[in-house]
Amino acid sequence: MNETFSKISKIMGPGLLFASTAIGVSHLIQSTRAGADFGLLIIGFVVLVSVLKYPFFEYGSRYANSTQTSIIDGYKKLGTPILFFYLIITICSMFFVTGAVGFVTAGFFENLFNLDFFNEWSIVILFATCVLILAIGKFNLLDHLIKIIVIVLVVSTVLAFLLTLLNGPIEPVENFIPKELWTTTGIFFLLALMGWMPTAIDLSSWNSLWTLEKIKQSKYKPKLQETLLEFRLAYLITGILAIMFVVLGTFLFYGSGQELPNNNSKFAHVIITMYSNVIGNWSYVIISASAFTVMFGTILAVFDGYSRSLRRTVELLFVHNPTNQFKNSQKLYTIFLIILAFGSLIIVFQFQNNLKELVDFATVLSFVIAPVIAIFNYRLVTGKYLQKSHQPSFLLKILSILGILFLTGFATYFILLKFVLN
Repeated sequence: MNETFSKISKIMGPGLLFASTAIGVSHLIQSTRAGADFGLLIIGFVVLVSVLKYPFFEYGSRYANSTQTSIIDGYKKLGTPILFFYLIITICSMFFVTGAVGFVTAGFFENLFNLDFFNEWSIVILFATCVLILAIGKFNLLDHLIKIIVIVLVVSTVLAFLLTLLNGPIEPVENFIPKELWTTTGIFFLLALMGWMPTAIDLSSWNSLWTLEKIKQSKYKPKLQETLLEFRLAYLITGILAIMFVVLGTFLFYGSGQELPNNNSKFAHVIITMYSNVIGNWSYVIISASAFTVMFGTILAVFDGYSRSLRRTVELLFVHNPTNQFKNSQKLYTIFLIILAFGSLIIVFQFQNNLKELVDFATVLSFVIAPVIAIFNYRLVTGKYLQKSHQPSFLLKILSILGILFLTGFATYFILLKFVLN
């Protein structure tokens, strides 16, 4: 029994980090908004995009386990211009993504400690804390924190979901007129929702980096199927929780005539109140602490993922003999943590209290660049770079092609709608 538990603990980690990254904004914010504005209709889109994006996230873990190198190393094999392109899209998106996640996390932080007057200082302190934790504690501390955070989130969400089902949906207000999804505004929101459902595809490179770091920390090389099973379970959890959040948003807000606030702290208060109204007023502080813990786990994972991927990309592009033991590797990681914190703060200060605009911009941006990363990942695991026995199944390849067509079609439609047809 102890031997089995020890083996599981050596494997668990990368998938949970992925789940923590995904569950934050896309679930707490976007899925709840989706249910509140459009009802249960949105569940179909959540399931569809989660299924069609699945292969490209799995390929990060598959490639890392099979080659013992990150998928970023794989981009270099596709050609130096490909790796430069990855670097460019990472730089273009990272400040907006981190800013959006940090802005939401700051809202839950302010709500938990009742710090409305704190405003911009709350996110400064939050980012500084993330930099210090990751610069000092490194992966090992992050790995342990995430396991606790994911358990807290799953338990609190499932409890709220079951109690909400027992109570049933709210009664719509008189003369309630539901929002139309197939309008310009509705489609933009749908794209934003799918952009980070369950998260942005360009973050798939993080899976490979976390998989390698877990192997290094645990000194255990899992079989390919063990690595994939851990990731698949984590991915399934993110999908189920997304559906739960849509249901919570629908049952507790759809038809109420209540608009979710655009201020991050007020939005956090509404979300926490939603939970506590279902579970009981006594639970407000507990749920508030749980929600902040979840978002804090997300922002930690985002800081680590971007800094880790930037470090590896720079090593591959500009260091003559890049290895994971590069002597200045930790310094480079810390420098990127600091750059990411300052750049993201600038973005947050630009958007001020416009939570929805910042989140929607970051998520749509992720959706537009998704097809490119999807194609890169598909080429790496289906071509000469991976031995045949480690390549995906025929059905997974078919799903990948459908996913690429889906992502490309919607990204093209968005560009046409935004810049040509508008």
